[in-house]
Amino acid sequence: MNNENQKLTSSEITQLWAAYMNDSALECKLQYFLAKVSDGEIQPLVQQALDLAQSQLIKLREIFTKENYPIPYGFNPSEDVDVNAPKLYSDDYILRYLYQGLQIALQAYSISLSMAGRVDIFNYFSQCVYKQTGLLKTVITVLQSKGLYINMPYLPVPESYDFVKSQNALTGYFGERRPLAGFEIVNLFGNYQRNALGSATMIGFSQVAKNTDVRKFLVRGKEISQKHCEVFGSILHEDDVPAPAKMDDSVTDSTTYTFSDKLMMYYCTGLIALSVGYYGASMSMSPRRDLGTTYNRLLNEILKYAEDGANIMIKNQWLEEPPRALDRDELAKKKK
Repeated sequence: MNNENQKLTSSEITQLWAAYMNDSALECKLQYFLAKVSDGEIQPLVQQALDLAQSQLIKLREIFTKENYPIPYGFNPSEDVDVNAPKLYSDDYILRYLYQGLQIALQAYSISLSMAGRVDIFNYFSQCVYKQTGLLKTVITVLQSKGLYINMPYLPVPESYDFVKSQNALTGYFGERRPLAGFEIVNLFGNYQRNALGSATMIGFSQVAKNTDVRKFLVRGKEISQKHCEVFGSILHEDDVPAPAKMDDSVTDSTTYTFSDKLMMYYCTGLIALSVGYYGASMSMSPRRDLGTTYNRLLNEILKYAEDGANIMIKNQWLEEPPRALDRDELAKKKK
């Protein structure tokens, strides 16, 4: 059934709005990376990612225009980035940024796809998933060829299937701890990797930030990311599971204006939101009580950090309001 003339649902317009904000921010960052990358294998990947973001922005503008819905202000390369600024991140960082960014984007587009009922919106997000998947495959190939691809830890092959026989599977602080389960290792390892990328990102951002509050906020974020890496790494090391490498040495010593404070705060708060989601999912898949308690403690820390970030964005009028329901009370006041 062709239902393209149906009104967009709350989930569809919200996902489209979020996609526009993300792609407009990504366009700025990728234009800068493209101007700075020197590796002949990485440069085409950045170009492909930039082309993809720009083509998606064109399609999103068409959808908003068709629906008579205001196009978000978002971000603009003429306002939020200086592509002539010195190099802030190494080529290896750019490649790893593409890898983790594509993983995150695929998850976001998959959720958007599952929430789309109108055929044209479903087709749009379906194409996003398809194209992002193809680019991710190429990025992984280049990472592997350069020896930069980090495999998840391996697990021993059991002799047969088995069942949990006691509540020792749940113990953590008291009693003998059982070895980490596969899901727990995957989440600890993945959360370490994302925090390692976050730490390097915020180090670079803090060096080029102009607003004092923003600079302090980014330095604090770097410290939180590094601390969380230590927490996840120590848990993995208890079971002799190797932790990933840090990425802090991927940042140059540049202090020249590169990205707007607004753009950096957007990325920073986005990383926080992702961490909240990943930590919550990790907690749900970690039966060991000590892991649940650890994730809960780290969650509380980043939730407070997120609130402080939102206050900075509101104070500077950088926080664009997402689609929302009507304020009936406000309408009633206008009528008076």
